Amino acid sequence: MLTIHATPGLAVAVEGERVLALGPSAELEAAYPRARVRRWAGVLGAGRLHEGPLPDAPSARERVHALLRTGATAAHPAQLADPELRAAARRNGLVAADRPPVLAVGARADLAVIAEDGSCLATVLAGRLVHRRA
Repeated sequence: MLTIHATPGLAVAVEGERVLALGPSAELEAAYPRARVRRWAGVLGAGRLHEGPLPDAPSARERVHALLRTGATAAHPAQLADPELRAAARRNGLVAADRPPVLAVGARADLAVIAEDGSCLATVLAGRLVHRRA
């Protein structure tokens, strides 16, 4: 499904797991009139690379979800060394990486919307909305 994630400053058109286009919301909505549009009140950008200690949680799955709530779409490979944690990350689409994700046409659609206070409003992994703050 073609989806446009739109903020006041930038919009990203996502098809499948890839970024199809970047630009102002009005331009993308005109170019892709049948797309589902999700409007966010924050700043849209590439997902975050989690660099600190992993959040403490009772299970590997909950630790991964705690990362997603921060806008992280990647973590250093050493942080995912535990097999259970690595499996939970893989199931959710979180990747092991040494550098931050990029937001570019053709790249995997890993993005985050960050509120003015620095909290994460939404996290998208490979085109799937995996976290949305209520």
